[in-house]
Amino acid sequence: MQPLPLEPLAFTPILRRLVWGGRRLGALMGKPIGEGDDYAESWEVADYKDAVSVVRDGPLAGTSLRDLVADRPAELFGRRREAPSQFPLLVKILDARESLSVQVHPDDALGRELVADNGKTEAWVVLAAEPGALIYAGLRAGVGREDLERGIRSGEVEPLLHRFEPKIGDCVLVEAGTVHAIGAGVMLAEVQQMSDATFRVFDWNRVDAQGRPRELHIDQALRSIDFDRGPVDPIVTSPLVLEDGDVLEPLARCKYFELERLTIETPAEVGRDDRFTILMVLDGEIRVRRPAGDRPFRRGETVLLPAAIGPTMIFPVGRAVVLACQQP
Repeated sequence: MQPLPLEPLAFTPILRRLVWGGRRLGALMGKPIGEGDDYAESWEVADYKDAVSVVRDGPLAGTSLRDLVADRPAELFGRRREAPSQFPLLVKILDARESLSVQVHPDDALGRELVADNGKTEAWVVLAAEPGALIYAGLRAGVGREDLERGIRSGEVEPLLHRFEPKIGDCVLVEAGTVHAIGAGVMLAEVQQMSDATFRVFDWNRVDAQGRPRELHIDQALRSIDFDRGPVDPIVTSPLVLEDGDVLEPLARCKYFELERLTIETPAEVGRDDRFTILMVLDGEIRVRRPAGDRPFRRGETVLLPAAIGPTMIFPVGRAVVLACQQP
């Protein structure tokens, strides 16, 4: 029997509750949270260990992303592209009610050596930021390994970090080897390599209920940090105004992914037949063309367009802002 054809795929969000989370995943992004104020992450597209996305509805409801990668790689990734053993990207939304630890991710070589995992380069798009909220990205100019080691010993790491006050729409590329932290009050969309390789450098001198500090990973972190990178600021975009007045903004680009932001009031064609495309609605609502009828996606929802369906029409309901992600 012929398998059901692939179509635009929506997955059930994987909600992660962590001490630094809040409630804005529900209030602002429409996620199905319950009681409590510690909803930290919504994994929108994932194939990592036991956190695997499952198709939410439609003819393929209940099918896991891992099964699609194993059974239908050419349709998912494109027939001329080498099929990976794992979906290569993780897409999530984070709500930082409290500041995350200061951390660094290794590159691919060190990830495999130190934790048997991929490296982790990621990009952030700011969705909300309370007044005075901060993002820390990179070390201040001139800060070297010895300076950071002294700061870790003394508990004075913050003065060594480059920081800025984010605004909605800012995009930051955090390459492997970059010291970083998401400050309290920031909510963002994140696209990253499929990895959870993270080494904590500093945790703001916090202790748990028993007075114990959180575990740090100083040796691994110091090996992973690129001390030549220096400060990292939001990407300066060059928006392209299209003939119909819609706007296309190229955002972060690296060897793992390319991000663009579409601000549209008229129908747009997205996707390609030689690679998948991931769309996240950052504001407003769109309708995605499907054989069984157009499917609505609202703010905070994500859809995966397999390569096999090729270019696909999306229709904004009024004005919509959409983040589009592809592999290079």
